[in-house]
Amino acid sequence: MHRTALPTHFSYNKPYYIVIYKPYGVLSQFTDKEGRKTLSDIGKFPGQVYPVGRLDFDSEGLLLLTNDKPLTDYLLNPKNRHEREYYVQVEGVPAEDDMQKLSGGLIIQDVKTLPAKAKIIKDPMFPPRVPPIRERKNIPDTWISLTLVEGRNRQVRKMTANIGFPTLRLIRVRIKNITLKNLSPGSYRELTAEEVSALRK
Repeated sequence: MHRTALPTHFSYNKPYYIVIYKPYGVLSQFTDKEGRKTLSDIGKFPGQVYPVGRLDFDSEGLLLLTNDKPLTDYLLNPKNRHEREYYVQVEGVPAEDDMQKLSGGLIIQDVKTLPAKAKIIKDPMFPPRVPPIRERKNIPDTWISLTLVEGRNRQVRKMTANIGFPTLRLIRVRIKNITLKNLSPGSYRELTAEEVSALRK
């Protein structure tokens, strides 16, 4: 498991930029009154960093942590419409018409989603999820890549359900220029100066 050796003593004056592969069943926060797993169970991080956005408890993948508030505000501002790419395992086999619906926009809770990029992809061969996804032997499944420029609540799951293909597994693989690369669930690394510079553009 790849984990960058973070400093043992953190400076409050230094900006930190960390990418983490959040596993399934972990909250995108550092504490929980109900005793569920949080980011604190994954590693020791600077006390002043916070997630840029969030991933749901039942979603996996790329999560950025930083104490750079201007960058956080920039990335979370919906006006900037930066890309977020997800690999989604759905139940069933979507047709071309279904993919066009995802791309063109769907009415979710009386509001149409913004145009997206959607395509069917080969199985990306991620490590098996723990616990395993629900599988039905008589129903095939399909992996799709879905790239959004907005971040509404549980949007990906609502979009695939809207066209009749429930999400089985959801993994965020990219935010702008930052990707999971060789990270595995529960691993993390610091961003390079070049990656941080590109994030700001």
